[in-house]
Amino acid sequence: MRIILAEDNDILRKSLSFFLESKGFSVDQFSDGKDALEAIENNTYNLILTDINMPGISGMEITQYVRETLKSDIPVIILTSSGVEQTELDSFDIGANEFIAKPVSPAVLLVRINKLLNTRA
Repeated sequence: MRIILAEDNDILRKSLSFFLESKGFSVDQFSDGKDALEAIENNTYNLILTDINMPGISGMEITQYVRETLKSDIPVIILTSSGVEQTELDSFDIGANEFIAKPVSPAVLLVRINKLLNTRA
């Protein structure tokens, strides 16, 4: 299973990538939303894991582009440090499948990924 991880926090991105790879996933990491979106357009992924606030293009913009322009139903999990309820509601409105507040629990993230991909770790 191939995951794209778009997260501008280097420590979080690298630790989540390491964790997911240890569980058997292939992870392409990006710290910039624009680079992540180009990868999404040019590769096939099973899941998008994106932070909301990133340089270049935000996670919300990536989700909206995937749903409206690419017409893709690829599962999208949005990560954010925002505790604002409206942000979560907006994420679902534009087509996100899951919303996880930071700090991210790798175990909870894995359960949600497996649920979306209908797989078991």
